Amino acid sequence: MLTPASTANRTASAADTTLVKAPARAFRWRRIMEAGRYATINELAAAEKINSSYVPRLLRLTLLAVDLVEAILDGRQAEGITLPGLMEPFPVEWEWQRAIK
Repeated sequence: MLTPASTANRTASAADTTLVKAPARAFRWRRIMEAGRYATINELAAAEKINSSYVPRLLRLTLLAVDLVEAILDGRQAEGITLPGLMEPFPVEWEWQRAIK
């Protein structure tokens, strides 16, 4: 596995772990769903032992612009970006997402 070059300059405390875990979990769930391991969001939620309404809200994070996800993972996200804020509906167009900051 290759890591982005930008991670070399990152300090251990730079990234908000709660914020980092959310897109990581969302992308993992998406891979699981795409692989056909679970047929429905309800099945996935039951397997993960979480509320079924939480899964689709988190899965939306897989629609974030790649550069925004990288910024979150590197701890370089805009100051106003929080997990509760990301859980709110956002535009799927990447240009509009970048404008919201």
